[in-house]
Amino acid sequence: MAVKQEIKYLTAVKQEKRQKKYCRFKKLGIKYVDYKDAEFLKKFLNDQGKMLPRRISGNSLKFQRKVAEAIKKARQMALLPYVTDLLK
Repeated sequence: MAVKQEIKYLTAVKQEKRQKKYCRFKKLGIKYVDYKDAEFLKKFLNDQGKMLPRRISGNSLKFQRKVAEAIKKARQMALLPYVTDLLK
């Protein structure tokens, strides 16, 4: 009886492709970021209350600036906290 030997090649392991990041504002056609909508703005904050950077959130530069301004206004109006533990 012959024993089958597995042939191993020196190739890279296939990795799953990540989903491409997209600007949700451009995709959904949102033109104005409302600072009074705290639940929507929480999507752009981490658990500690810090703003997520563009490379993580996937926003375009134009809308990242608008989101940052809206978050700052919401913090001044006490709709969002400046610092917190376990925001979500």
